[in-house]
Amino acid sequence: MTEIKEQEKKGFFSKLKSKLSGTSDTLTRKIDRAVLGKKTIDEDLIEELEEVLIGADIGVKTSYDILESVGDRVRRKELGDADALKNAIKEEIQAILHREESVFTFKPEGPTVMMVVGVNGVGKTTTIGKLALRYKKEGKNVLIAAGDTFRAAAIEQLQIWAERAGIDIVKHHDGADPAAVAYDSIEAAKARGADLLIVDTAGRLHTKINLMEELKKIKRVMTKVIPDAPHEVLLVVDATTGQNAISQAKLFNESVGLTGLAITKLDGTPKGGVIIAIADELDIPIRYIGVGEGVEDLRDFNAAEFVEAIF
Repeated sequence: MTEIKEQEKKGFFSKLKSKLSGTSDTLTRKIDRAVLGKKTIDEDLIEELEEVLIGADIGVKTSYDILESVGDRVRRKELGDADALKNAIKEEIQAILHREESVFTFKPEGPTVMMVVGVNGVGKTTTIGKLALRYKKEGKNVLIAAGDTFRAAAIEQLQIWAERAGIDIVKHHDGADPAAVAYDSIEAAKARGADLLIVDTAGRLHTKINLMEELKKIKRVMTKVIPDAPHEVLLVVDATTGQNAISQAKLFNESVGLTGLAITKLDGTPKGGVIIAIADELDIPIRYIGVGEGVEDLRDFNAAEFVEAIF
C-alpha cells in the first residue's frame, strides 16, 4: 500500500513538473544561462539575476528582496560558485512560498461556508465545480449556491457541474439579488446538514464599486444566518495575467477580506512566477493551484513540491 502511494506521489510530481514547464523555462533556465561559465559571483551578476526574476513575473519588490538576501550571503563569501548561488535563490523562494502554504479546513460542526470571488474569465466557476466534486468524493455533503446572477452562463455552468457530481444547487432566476441567493443557500445548508456550502459571486470588475458593495452585502446577509460566515473567502486569480493578479488580490482583499487564494492556469504559462510575488506581497494563504482542465489538476498548494517542480 505504501509503495502504491509512493508511486502515485511520483506520478503526480512528474505531471506537476510537466505542467509548470513554462514557468520553469522562464525562470530556472534563464538563471542557468546567467550564471553559466561565471567563475566569480559579483554585483553585476546579481543585477543580471534581478532582471531574470522580474522577467519571470516575480515582481520588482520580491525580486529585490530575494537578491538582497542572496547578495548579503555573497558578500559574506558564503556562496562560492554558481550552483550555490542558484540553490540560495531556490531556498529564498521556497521560504517565501512556505509562509503562505495553508490547507483549507472544515469547521468541526455545521456547514462550512466558502464564498468564492474573482473577476470574470479567471476560471472561478470551473474552480467551484472542481472543489465541489473533490469534496463530494471525500465524503462531504456539499451544496452549491449560484450567486453570480448577473451572468446567465455562470448559473448554467454550475448547474452542469452539480448534475455531473450529484450535488444540490440553490439558484434563483437571472438578475436576482445575489444576497438573497446567499441567504437561501445558507438556510438550505443548515436544513440539509451540509458540510460545505460553496457560494459563487459575480466578477464584473469593470463596475468595481458596485461589485464590491454587492460582495459586502452578501457577506452581511450570511452573518444573519450563521454569525461567523463566510468561513472562507477564496479569491480565484489567473496566473496568465501576471502582475495584474496582484492588483486584483489587493482590491478584493481591501473590500471583503480574503482568507485564501486559488491560482489557476499555471500550466503552460511563463508567468507562474507571479505566485511568488503574491505570497510575498499579500500575506494571504495559497490554498489551491490549477495546472490543467481535469478535476485532479486543482491541487492543494505545496510550497516544497512547487519549487522542486520549477527548479
